[in-house]
Amino acid sequence: MTDKIVVGLDIGTTKICAIVGKRNEYGKINILGVGKAESDGVNRGVVVNIEKTVLAIREAIAEAEKQSGIKIEVVHVGIAGEHVRSMQHKGIITLNHPDLEIVREDVSRLHNEMFKIATQPGTEIIHVLPQEYTVDNQGGIVEPVGMSGVRLEGNFHIVTGQTTAANNIFRCVTRAGLEVSELILEPLASSSAVLTDEEKEAGVCLIDIGGGTTDIAIWENNIIRHTAVIPFGGNIVTEDIKQGCKVMKRHAEALKTQYGSALADALEEDLLISIPGPRDRAAKEISQKMLAQIIQCRMEEILEFVAAEIKNSGYEEKLVAGIVVTGGGAQLANMKQLVEYVTGVDTRIGLPGEHLASGMVDEVNFPMYATGTGLVIMGLNTSDYLQRPPQKQVVAPQTPVMQQPQSYTTEQKSIITTEERPKISFVDRVKTWFQNTLSNTGDFIE
Repeated sequence: MTDKIVVGLDIGTTKICAIVGKRNEYGKINILGVGKAESDGVNRGVVVNIEKTVLAIREAIAEAEKQSGIKIEVVHVGIAGEHVRSMQHKGIITLNHPDLEIVREDVSRLHNEMFKIATQPGTEIIHVLPQEYTVDNQGGIVEPVGMSGVRLEGNFHIVTGQTTAANNIFRCVTRAGLEVSELILEPLASSSAVLTDEEKEAGVCLIDIGGGTTDIAIWENNIIRHTAVIPFGGNIVTEDIKQGCKVMKRHAEALKTQYGSALADALEEDLLISIPGPRDRAAKEISQKMLAQIIQCRMEEILEFVAAEIKNSGYEEKLVAGIVVTGGGAQLANMKQLVEYVTGVDTRIGLPGEHLASGMVDEVNFPMYATGTGLVIMGLNTSDYLQRPPQKQVVAPQTPVMQQPQSYTTEQKSIITTEERPKISFVDRVKTWFQNTLSNTGDFIE
């Protein structure tokens, strides 16, 4: 495991970041290289300009290769955006062993069957996250292997995303000369980087405030209980500053990052900030307190959406470990105090440094690198819920049949038979679609 090197590629709205890492003999992560490029082709976590995104990926990868001295060919890519949805699903299988003892293959079969459930047209299953198992009506089981029973039942948290959004990510990475090893939901990656096992056990809510979206992940008893994506992030704050202070966008971003505060009342004095004017125009002076008021109004609105999502999840009273805020938005001054003021829950700022051992720790120990670092950690870890069903044959992806509307909002049940059906992974289905599309135009992908 210490020889395995993983590259995490965070394709965000404001930046594209590539992080190279490996695990040392003590289980910590050594960061070998970091590459970052400005992202102009992504909006709210979704690729909107292929060429600009490809150029940014190449720039970030080239910088990471130069620092690490490693030729990068395969990457673990994060996926997010307002198109991401989650639902609860229940599956059941009947055991056919003579001794009626549950083995690992039974659990894997139940897990793999969850990738075959019908989803809304144009969507694909990204993750199947086990919640708990039931063996012959005995519930609350975390690890059913070795138990005796006739029927194995599991509750799963299913995460889906738009097929077109995944196709565009895959297209960008492929055109940059790379191969996608795995698409990973960004809140899960950030959780791996900044949350401790004790927090996940006690009950904690992760808030990842990115450039285009704010991602939420709620953990309890070391199980992911709820995920959500709010289509607002740091970019909308920058736009507010641009409009409110009547400055250029690059000046608005600089004001936010250098002088911004999430709490206007926390400023002891009202300083004036001088902004260079356009050509042949005088410089403009901006009040720091007015700047903070603009930021606070928008961040309060985003956090109110977060508070509503936490309440709707049903885990509002179970967050013993409180809230952990990460992402670029967490770097605003007084962000911790604002989150506590809006939600009433104890909060801390999440940094990925505690999982890092050596290398470029100082360069990545910031909230903005939580997702990229988490992609490396998840790429190095072996997680059952991230394993895709083994591919048995390659077929063109087909649009699934839509179920009744209530099947997306209520708990589903499915009785799984022992019949073996073709199993094909999410990434492989995207690759097949992409290859078939380009083959019609005379192109070919290795």
